[in-house]
Amino acid sequence: MSEDLFKKIIAHAKEYGFVFQSSEIYDGLSAVYDYGQNGAELKKNIREYWWKSMVQMNENIVGIDAAIFMHPTTWKASGHVDAFNDPLIDNKDSKKRYRADVLIEDYMEKIQEKIYKEVAKAAKRFGDSFDEKMYVDTNPRVVGYKEKIAEVRHRYVEALEKSDLAEIKQIIIDLEIACPMSGSRNWTDVRQFNLMFATEMGAMAEGASTIYLRPETAQGIFVNFLNVMKTGRMKIPFGIAQVGKAFRNEIVARQFIFRMREFEQMEMQFFVRPGEELKWFEHWKELRMKWHQAMGIPAEKYRFHKHDKLAHYANAAFDIEFEFPFGFKELEGIHSRTDFDLKQHEKHSGKKLQYFDPELNENYVPYVVETSIGLDRTFLAVLSSAYAEEKLDDGSERTVLRIPDFLAPFKVAIFPLTKKDGLPGKAMEIFNALRFDHMCVYEEKDNIGKRYRRQDAIGTPFCITVDHQTLEDNTVTIRYRDTMEQERIPVDKVPAIVAEKVSFSKVLAE
Repeated sequence: MSEDLFKKIIAHAKEYGFVFQSSEIYDGLSAVYDYGQNGAELKKNIREYWWKSMVQMNENIVGIDAAIFMHPTTWKASGHVDAFNDPLIDNKDSKKRYRADVLIEDYMEKIQEKIYKEVAKAAKRFGDSFDEKMYVDTNPRVVGYKEKIAEVRHRYVEALEKSDLAEIKQIIIDLEIACPMSGSRNWTDVRQFNLMFATEMGAMAEGASTIYLRPETAQGIFVNFLNVMKTGRMKIPFGIAQVGKAFRNEIVARQFIFRMREFEQMEMQFFVRPGEELKWFEHWKELRMKWHQAMGIPAEKYRFHKHDKLAHYANAAFDIEFEFPFGFKELEGIHSRTDFDLKQHEKHSGKKLQYFDPELNENYVPYVVETSIGLDRTFLAVLSSAYAEEKLDDGSERTVLRIPDFLAPFKVAIFPLTKKDGLPGKAMEIFNALRFDHMCVYEEKDNIGKRYRRQDAIGTPFCITVDHQTLEDNTVTIRYRDTMEQERIPVDKVPAIVAEKVSFSKVLAE
């Protein structure tokens, strides 16, 4: 069911100009995608929502735009040259390649889903008297599932911490994990694969130096810490935000735009006093969840996931996961990175990256709390939750994208009922008045029903129809995407109705 739904969403994204396979006329490039005319608008609006909420609404956060190319020592300092690896495993029969850690995590997730189902069944059976905590702690089947997850997690985390690839393979064998494609359990050994794209900079091949396409945007913030702090006269606590492209040579790239080789990140590094990082970590963890839920997507689609294995530099890490059609997956990470990054860049650059705190009268290397969200994944989350197929009262069907109004690619469509009698001129008059403030679409081809269906399919919240009555009393019909209800309103009220519904301000206030 979910797999079929995901296929429909992918097909819809292409048919209606949201996402295309890159270089499709040359049979495409694997795990690289282009955003079409509607996708580019939706992506821009999500980016703008993040930027406004992060930079515009916080007086102690500023934004930068660092270059994609960076000095190669940057990636030595950050640890990416030596340790930016994925543990990969191949199935000998299907010839498919997988991330070994993901296979094990998916196994644990399937057991966790069994727990959720048991709890849901019990809640239905016992009604208001149901005590979920007691049930989870005492029900033999649920307790057994929890013990199994704990046992697997213990072995898995220990193997990852020791980089014991043989043990990771043994876990896969012991759990009888099969290839999702073929059902075969005939696995190769696990091996590490570095994810960075390397290229050369220089006019002559023999004099060129190896540099990397950045695998994350965070390091551009860290190397500009001093520049921003001094020129912006920043005082602790303060943040630096950035939106930009990152590149990872993902061998296992699938699930459409969820995992790509070229993708866009929205990151903010928040610099704080040592010892105060966990307080700020909790602050940003809660605030970031509110940001997601303010879009109007159902709250049950989101959940927190605590990291089992912390990166060596972190002292706290949570993910915000979203329920995609293929299950709950990471959407955003909130990490307390301590002072690792700035100290590493101090060490490798020989420059002091410190802050003088006038209240404490001392210099120190700030600690950092990071929020890092994938723009493409957020796009997919919005698209997935918005897609719906509906049977109507008259027996017909429609496909609609209930994209949050303020994020919709086009906010309003203006239609003349017919192409004659002066209706197109009046419709263009309304179109020209609205286009200064909103992305609008004008359309006069096909009957009005087909035009409504097209706008439903791209998620346009409002359709304005100009008919013969408009010429008499200056009123139009406004149709609402979600309910399909229509009402007659004066032309001069259209701008206020549209503006109120699609405003960023109302969402930011939440």
